[in-house]
Amino acid sequence: MDWPLKIQGRLVTKAEIDEIRMLLHNYPLWNRSRLSRELCVRWNWRRPDGQIKDMACRELLRKLEFRTLIKLPPRQCSGPGRLPTIESVEVDRSPISCLLSDIKPVKVVNARNCAEHEKAFNYLIKEYHYLSYGRPVGQNMKYMVVGRNERFLGCLLFGAAAWKVEARDRWIGWPADIRERNLGLICNNTRFLILDWVKVPHLASHALGSCLRRLPEDWNRRYGTDIAMVETFVDTTRYVGTCYKAANWLKIGQTKGRSRQDRYSKLKVSVKDILVYPLLRDFRKLLLA
Repeated sequence: MDWPLKIQGRLVTKAEIDEIRMLLHNYPLWNRSRLSRELCVRWNWRRPDGQIKDMACRELLRKLEFRTLIKLPPRQCSGPGRLPTIESVEVDRSPISCLLSDIKPVKVVNARNCAEHEKAFNYLIKEYHYLSYGRPVGQNMKYMVVGRNERFLGCLLFGAAAWKVEARDRWIGWPADIRERNLGLICNNTRFLILDWVKVPHLASHALGSCLRRLPEDWNRRYGTDIAMVETFVDTTRYVGTCYKAANWLKIGQTKGRSRQDRYSKLKVSVKDILVYPLLRDFRKLLLA
């Protein structure tokens, strides 16, 4: 095996593998969460805002176990490392079929600023988005689309950019070393949901545009970093990306139909259109710096 290994955006040395094995041997009662926090502190693996990269470290540990380099303790049935139970929320499901002007003002609000909104966000994504809800790993922002009389209309989730995408990286002109350094300047619109009973022309592109106008400031306030571009991947077997195109996103290529977890090019998934939205005029200069 060639060392170091590049996993989860980090170079892992043989000495660090030995360190993990030592901790597992010396502290057999530690769970996965305790182990990942300890490693983040020892390795000084932190986000720009100073917080440890706990979720990224847990994913790294899972990938090391998949490669049979370590043996982790069993998963716990509950606790901070497990997906929380998503509670049901009473939502007004009466049909909305009208013009956009009829439901204004339409607001895009940060779901994390209100416990009721975040609870509704988690439930609606779980119940009505085809990918359902999974605990976001790393940096992320949750938004609710709210119409007149505080009716919930939809949800948007933004998270970390995809690690490596050939068409995107070629379009930017990204060498691997610069991509690894500047990947945090891109975020990914990983979920976008307009609720099934809401039939309002142009609502999706309107909500998307409103969200992108506030996203850079919200992201900087929460994580202390700037973003220069947003990306998304549209499943071509389900959608054509009309709302993104109406909001002036750029289609720059397609994925190759491989899972990001596929090590041997054997796992086939649907081809996705790659769309991007630059947030700054000099976005490419920043991404290549």
